[in-house]
Amino acid sequence: VQLQACGGGLVQAGGSLRVSCAASGLTFNNYHMGWFRQAPGKEREFVGAISWGGASTDYADFVKGRFTISRANAKNTVYLQMNSLKPGDTAVYYCAAQSRTGSRWTSRRTDYDYDYWGQGTVVTVSS
Repeated sequence: VQLQACGGGLVQAGGSLRVSCAASGLTFNNYHMGWFRQAPGKEREFVGAISWGGASTDYADFVKGRFTISRANAKNTVYLQMNSLKPGDTAVYYCAAQSRTGSRWTSRRTDYDYDYWGQGTVVTVSS
């Protein structure tokens, strides 16, 4: 299984960036997907998640209204659209896959709930 994140870069405060994560080696629509981030010197934290079919999303309070998660199952890809970026959003952004069990989705916000992880993509927001 591979989760390949890309699209990170340097952006000015107030700007936008979209990062993506392409999955291979798994049946993508059998997995809910999450995004996490880790800033220098800090612990990894939950950013948001999306259910297997894309119908439901969950976001950390600090990104609500600014970030949007979507997915294209036909492309085995999940996206994180980031708007109104702030210097505090500077971090390595990771995608993660959580195996789908049952018919209902409950968002998981802890990293140990996820089965596979990407290598991360660096987002730097300058002031």
